[in-house]
Amino acid sequence: MLDYLIEKNKQMQNFYTSNGISVYVKEPISNGIDIEQIMQYIEKRIPKKFLSEVEMVIIGRLDDFEERKINALYQDGCLYITPDQDNEEDLIDDIIHEIAHSIEEPYGYEIYSDGDLEAEFLNKRRELRNILWDHDYKTQINFFLNTEYDVEFDNFLLNTVGYDKLALLMQGMFISPYAATSLREYFASGFTEFFMYPDHKLLKTVSPVLYQKIKNLYTDD
Repeated sequence: MLDYLIEKNKQMQNFYTSNGISVYVKEPISNGIDIEQIMQYIEKRIPKKFLSEVEMVIIGRLDDFEERKINALYQDGCLYITPDQDNEEDLIDDIIHEIAHSIEEPYGYEIYSDGDLEAEFLNKRRELRNILWDHDYKTQINFFLNTEYDVEFDNFLLNTVGYDKLALLMQGMFISPYAATSLREYFASGFTEFFMYPDHKLLKTVSPVLYQKIKNLYTDD
């Protein structure tokens, strides 16, 4: 019986989903979360066309996670996810967020080419800068006009302002503090919100252009 259980556990660490995604659990996930059930849940929510770029999901710690203070990343067809998860919702959020980054190449023209999403993002960045200025976080406007991810800017939001305080100051502006860090994270955070909370009420209210972009991708055959 013991040998059977050991063998079963080994098999569970390397399996294919119904869409042919290879999942490898290099390190066990905290809180006894069942990754196979999580992947089944995600594949029921996410259209197959949005999974086309994902070849493999690897659960394990990377140096990048600690150095960049992140929980997951997408690179070359692989989703790398930390095993350190608060709960199932936390893991689902990480995976869907990285799926969003995986579709930026095949759907990049539809997402970014007309400049509408960038305009919405930058308008929010300007408003955020004014709010922070009024709370004695004095920074130059150009700091807020770079749409690319910038470590210095992220550190400013995370460590100087603090995400907890930032979440209060930006209510009704961004769906999360991390959504403010770059245009790509703005898109990925909205994509995650769209598929995790199907009523879409928050996303439609806070980021109408972003919501419409994702809805168009979702409904376009």
